Amino acid sequence: MTETQRGNHHLKRERQRANLTQEQNAQALTTLAEQMHEAGEITRRTSVSPRQYRRWESPTPPWPHPDHRKLLERFYGRPITDLGFTPPGAPRPVLSVIEPIPPATGTRPDNEKHAAVNRRQALTTGTTALGLAAVGGPLPWMSPTASAVPGDAELRVGSEEVELLRSAAVDLDAIDQRFGGDRLWRSARAQLLWLHHLIDQGTYTDVIGQELHSITGQLTTSLGWFCYDADQQTEARVYFSEALNTAMLAGDDALATRTLSNMARQSVDLGKAREAVRFARIAQAHAAEWSAPPRVAALLAIREAQGHARLGDEVSAGSAIKRAWTHFDHGPSQRDPDWTGFLNEAELTCLEGMCRLDLGQHNQSVKLLDRSAELQDIEHSRNRGMCLARLAYAALQNRDLDHTVAAAEESLRLVDGGMSSTRNMKQLVLVRNGLTLHRTHAPAREMAERLTQYTA
Repeated sequence: MTETQRGNHHLKRERQRANLTQEQNAQALTTLAEQMHEAGEITRRTSVSPRQYRRWESPTPPWPHPDHRKLLERFYGRPITDLGFTPPGAPRPVLSVIEPIPPATGTRPDNEKHAAVNRRQALTTGTTALGLAAVGGPLPWMSPTASAVPGDAELRVGSEEVELLRSAAVDLDAIDQRFGGDRLWRSARAQLLWLHHLIDQGTYTDVIGQELHSITGQLTTSLGWFCYDADQQTEARVYFSEALNTAMLAGDDALATRTLSNMARQSVDLGKAREAVRFARIAQAHAAEWSAPPRVAALLAIREAQGHARLGDEVSAGSAIKRAWTHFDHGPSQRDPDWTGFLNEAELTCLEGMCRLDLGQHNQSVKLLDRSAELQDIEHSRNRGMCLARLAYAALQNRDLDHTVAAAEESLRLVDGGMSSTRNMKQLVLVRNGLTLHRTHAPAREMAERLTQYTA
C-alpha cells in the first residue's frame, strides 16, 4: 500500500536519479566534502550525517550553511534553490503533493501513519509561513484551544507531524540569526502553545511523545533567547527556567547545556557576571555528561570568559578565551548540535572582542571586532549587526570617531535591511550618547542625529 507524501521532492528526485539511499547519499556527500576541502573549495572540514540529509528531504528543509550549499550544488550540478531550498527570511512556498513513491520495505503501525491531509496542510502552512515573521506578517497557527479537525475523531500525531514541528523550530532559529528576535518571539510562543496542545490533547505513541517533549524543550529555550534579544528579559528568564526544568525532569543534559549557555549570556547583560560564570560552569558539567563535542566546549568557555571579563578578571577571562579557541580549533564534528551552528570564526572573534572591550582593552577590541565584521556572512546578519554596534562603541572608547561613524553606518544598513534586535539598538544608543559629546566633529554630529531617529 502506498501513500501520497510531502517533502522536498526536488532533492529526493535527484537522489533517486542517482539510485542512492539517503544513507548512501549522505556518505557520498561526505566523501566529496573531504575532496573539496583538500582542494580549498570549502573553508572547513564538513560532513553530512544521514540525519542531516533526512532533514534536507523533509517538507521544510533548513537552509544549509555555505559549505553545505557549495557541496550540494557541486554534487547535483544545480543551483541550491533548484534543489528545494529557500533562504531564511524568504517566504517558503508550500511544497506540492507529488506522485506516490514506492514505500521502503516494511510499513509503519497504524498509529504512526500520516494524519489527515487537512491537518498536515495546517501544520505545513504554519511552518512555511515563517518567512513572514521577518517582516512582521501574521502566522496562521492553529489556536492552542482548538479541537481536532472537523471530521477527525482524534488529533493524531505521527512522524511526519513531528518532522514538520522540528523543522519549524530549526527555521525559527535560522530566522533569528539573520533578522533577530524582535518580531519572532510572538510566533515562537504561538508555536509553543500549539505544541503543548498536541502533547495534552493529541493521540500518539510513546516514541512520538518523547519527540514532542524534546522539540518543546528546544523551542522553549529558543523562545527564551528570542525574548532576550527583544529585551523582554523577564519573559526570557521564565522560558529559560521552564526549559531547564524540562531538561532536568527528562534527564536531557544537552538541553540543559544549551539553556544554561543562554542564561549565562543573558546574565552578563543583566549585570550578573558572577551568575554568568556559575551558569557557564554548570553547563560545562552537563556537557561532560553527554561527552559534548569541541564546538559546545568552545561556546561554554567563551560564555565563562564573558562573565570573567565583565567582572574585570583579566587572568580568568584570558584563560577561558584561550580554552575557547583551543576547543574551536578542533574543527566541526558530525555530533555538533544545531544550536552551535552560529559559532563560526567570525562569531568567536566577536565574542572575544566583546570580552576585551569589557576589560578596557579598547585597541585590541577594535581589531578583533573589525576582523569579525569582515568575516561574518549574511546568514548571521543579526550577529554581524551586534558586532558592528560593539565595534562602533569600542572605537568611540578608543577616540577614533571616523571608525565609530563607519561602523554605526554599516550597522544601520542591516537595520534598514530588516534586521530587528533590541539588543543591537540598545548598543547603538550608547554609541549615540557618546557621539553627542563631539558636536564639533561634523560626521559624529550627523551620525548622532541619525541614531536618534532610529532609536527614538
